[in-house]
Amino acid sequence: MKNKATILIVDDEKINLDVMEAMLIPQGYEIIIAQNGIEALNKANENEPDVILLDIMMPGMNGFEVAKQLKQNEETKVIPIVMVTALSEVQDRVKALEAGADDFLTKPVDDIELRARVSSLLKVKAYNDHMKNYQKELEDEVAKRTIQLKQAFEKIKKSSMDTIYSLTRAAEYRDTDTGAHIMRMSHYSAALARKMGINENTVEFILYAAPMHDVGKIGIPDKILLKPGKHDPEEWGIMKEHTVIGGEILEGSSTGFAKLGKMIALTHHEKWDGSGYPKGLKGREIPKIGRVTALADVFDALTSKRPYKAAFSMEESLNIINAGKGKHFDPEVVDAFLSTQSEILAIKERFKDSDVN
Repeated sequence: MKNKATILIVDDEKINLDVMEAMLIPQGYEIIIAQNGIEALNKANENEPDVILLDIMMPGMNGFEVAKQLKQNEETKVIPIVMVTALSEVQDRVKALEAGADDFLTKPVDDIELRARVSSLLKVKAYNDHMKNYQKELEDEVAKRTIQLKQAFEKIKKSSMDTIYSLTRAAEYRDTDTGAHIMRMSHYSAALARKMGINENTVEFILYAAPMHDVGKIGIPDKILLKPGKHDPEEWGIMKEHTVIGGEILEGSSTGFAKLGKMIALTHHEKWDGSGYPKGLKGREIPKIGRVTALADVFDALTSKRPYKAAFSMEESLNIINAGKGKHFDPEVVDAFLSTQSEILAIKERFKDSDVN
């Protein structure tokens, strides 16, 4: 912070500079002088004066133009400008005001008037500086609080996600699927949805909702859910009810991702050709999110080891996905899946069974 107020005096005549300097130095001000418009602009930027005493009639760049440029500059626009001039016509003063002048002094300059003008405008400048600093502090505080709120919100979201995964794993652990399956399937679904142009807010909801796709398995008897062999028609009919049970569990939820979870639970076993369950929906009758999660779920099942089967290779899995295009799967979803393989493989590598169990 400066100990002394700084006054920039601009005049092309040295005698005028000397006179005003002599009047102001005894007041304890630091004086800077400039003898033309260009020099005035440079010194204003370099020294950040508190008040500028500016002559109007100068060769080259006159005081009107200097004032205009100072007021257009973000760094110098709050500096009070006193126009020092012999011009007395009203139109000249109006022109000076339009250029940005804050006050006037008439030549020859009166000592008492000069000191009074400068003292008054220094108070204005001090107030402007205070408000500028206050605004900056306020903006910094708002930015800081925004970051803190964002961090708190992210913690809440992570906590919610952890809770969802924990609860859905309760259903999955009664089956032969793993916790890593939930993680992979939800991230596959989000990646596919993003590739298909679904907006980012919905993609995030999908990340939260997809883990609930098989939550209805919690209502399937163990003797059917855990049966190692093939289900008979009656058992298979009961097994398919997990989609409806999942929808009933999530019925009435008010949160967006839970509502989406209900839709996923009900539709992720529907097939493009209408041969799926529970309602036998066909083509675009199936909500897009159901079509996306259907492929994500099957892909993870194909590429994962289970007690009743070995994991298929990527090549075998892709061949099966391709063979199901237009039958089991929406062709558009298959195309999106094939074009985002690098991200899919990264997710598969990130959430290995051994890393999440």
